Amino acid sequence: MAEQLNPPAIEAGVSRRMSVRDRLAISLGVSEEKKEEIYLQVSLSASLRDVSYWLQVFFAAGIATLGLVLNSPAVIIGAMLISPLMGPILASGLALAAGDLVLGARAFANLALSCLVAVIFAVLLVALLPFKEVTAEIAARTQPNTLDLVIALFSGAVGSVATCKEVKGVVTSIPGVAIAVALMPPLCVVGYGVGIALSVNLEDGVRLARGGGLLFLTNLVAIIFMAMVVFVALHVDTARVKERAREWQHGDAESAWVRSLIVKLPIPDRLRTVGSLPGRFVVIVVTILLILVPLTQSFVQLRQEITRQQQENRFRRAATELWEQNFSRLPNGEPRCYLGQLSLLDREGKLALLLRVFTIKPYTAEEKTEYTRLVAERVGRPAQAVVLRLIEIPTVSSELLAKAREDARSEPVVKNESRVEEVLTLAQMQANYAQVVETALADLSLPAPATLITREVTTDADSVPEVKIVYLSERDIEADALGLIAELVRARFENPQARVSFERIAASTNLLAFARNRAEITPAVTETLDRMGRQLQKYQSLRAEVAAGADKSEREGVAEERARAVVEHLSAQWQVAPERVDIKPDALDKREAILTVRVGESEAPPQ
Repeated sequence: MAEQLNPPAIEAGVSRRMSVRDRLAISLGVSEEKKEEIYLQVSLSASLRDVSYWLQVFFAAGIATLGLVLNSPAVIIGAMLISPLMGPILASGLALAAGDLVLGARAFANLALSCLVAVIFAVLLVALLPFKEVTAEIAARTQPNTLDLVIALFSGAVGSVATCKEVKGVVTSIPGVAIAVALMPPLCVVGYGVGIALSVNLEDGVRLARGGGLLFLTNLVAIIFMAMVVFVALHVDTARVKERAREWQHGDAESAWVRSLIVKLPIPDRLRTVGSLPGRFVVIVVTILLILVPLTQSFVQLRQEITRQQQENRFRRAATELWEQNFSRLPNGEPRCYLGQLSLLDREGKLALLLRVFTIKPYTAEEKTEYTRLVAERVGRPAQAVVLRLIEIPTVSSELLAKAREDARSEPVVKNESRVEEVLTLAQMQANYAQVVETALADLSLPAPATLITREVTTDADSVPEVKIVYLSERDIEADALGLIAELVRARFENPQARVSFERIAASTNLLAFARNRAEITPAVTETLDRMGRQLQKYQSLRAEVAAGADKSEREGVAEERARAVVEHLSAQWQVAPERVDIKPDALDKREAILTVRVGESEAPPQ
């Protein structure tokens, strides 16, 4: 009699023969039927004929671009949730996992066209905007680092698993993945950069577009890689599933067209099968390693900046504690001063301290030297490497103030003397601050072709300097150069909190047209002259140059009359002294004059 087989033994044998990938798939509830469903759903997401998909791309790109311009995180998050780009990206990962060249071609075409549509739409929106400022949300997406790659790897894995498992987890996972990887905003930053390059500044626009493009490429490659890993790990590419996919592709018009196109292309048979699985892994891993090069550089810069900030915070705490413990009270224990501000700047091994104190007793040179020594000892620096700038604001204690009021009521003469002494103290403080400003901004130079016109320095309620630099140039100074100049100004003021702003006066050439044999100022010429006159009136360090001309057939002397008419208009309407305008008559052979402005060499330096 035939031996009866024990059903539990059969199940044990099957379990032993089952691969690790199949066990993982079963543990996640991914059956063979579920694998077929996943393959077909992901394949459908790479379709070029889905009208709703392209509407989502348009709407997501528009919302993301406006959210970036408005600096609104909430609006940008809305665009992330609307964006449908995860579909074709997961399709690319599945194509690499299964070696499906048809699906890979469809997914790549969909991605390329989606990126192009989003970027072009962002460029059009930027062209329509009346303002083009680089907001914090835009700047945050122009310097990706290694951490962004790690986030994208985790997000790609979660998104792929959420796509494969039961519906109960997808609802909560997919929105989180969309927010984490942020696929659409970097694309819109690329479009914004292209728009800036075309309309404002080429170099700034290229820098923005390059940074946004690198962040999108980082997210794209990382998600494709992790999707490939998850699909391979779950054994989605079984023979049965691939056979079912081929049947579907033969019935799908778009897939059939792509397949016929691939057959016609001069591609070797080995490439038609997309190579071996290890070969496909190598291709995408090499791509990730190439992306890591610029990402690592940005990460190193970020780490250095964080380390520097932590060190400065440690130095600030030490400097504050030493001052409060040793110099804030009189020998009898009464308060001597109030520490209003403590700022520091640590550059090239030198620690510069700026203290602003309200004190009833001035500090001696010996006390300042002792404080510098204590700080240097606490932070582990040589004493000569620590520089102290102490701003003392004289004040009186409440008791002394009350006594001064009593004396003032009883002795008017003493009251007047007190007032004189107070005025002299304030004047001396103003003179000292003016000297600090002049010392800090002396020899400040700007990159060519920009020329410094003036600098305006004010302070807020907390005595934080606010510096406005006005310069003459044909184009804006690059953002990197502006940042370096701002850091230089803060270093010279020895105040990291100093606020620095810039204003550009356009160094443009203005053509002034005249009637034949006439030198009268027409309304069109008046508009141009008034615009230039306002600048000359506001900034006394500017000079003007008028090059006038005349046709050969015009009367003699009309060119000089035109130049004089320009000078007289600037003098009468805008109080521009004639000696600030250089005249070059007969410099042109046309019925026009050219008005330009420059920073005058003979003018006193800006104050």
